[in-house]
Amino acid sequence: MTISSLSVRRLLSGSAVTSTNPYNPDPFAEAEDNQPDTKKGAQDYIHIRIQQRNGRKTLTTVQGLPKKFDQKKILKVIKKKFACNGTIVNDTEMGEVIQLQGDQRKDVQEFLVDKKEGLELDAKTIK
Repeated sequence: MTISSLSVRRLLSGSAVTSTNPYNPDPFAEAEDNQPDTKKGAQDYIHIRIQQRNGRKTLTTVQGLPKKFDQKKILKVIKKKFACNGTIVNDTEMGEVIQLQGDQRKDVQEFLVDKKEGLELDAKTIK
């Protein structure tokens, strides 16, 4: 059995498919392990967004609140404090999302950071 000079040159030059683990058939397995997990980082932030409806009507959405808080109680306090209506919507990606009528972005942010009447969250986690 003879090995052709072309195949020997390919092996020596490194152009043949090589893997760090000869037992792992997936050459991209190592690259996938080194990538940062973006889902964990995305869950750390609380997103307060505004959505335009008909004409001048708007919706404020609050996503990513920590699970330790009861969202129904938070919604009840926000509705009473800011004189607006709201609901909790189940989203497939973000979980439970609080929807409020009107532009309540600034009020909700102050409520989440407030140490007396609010949730005492860090202002850096709110976007």
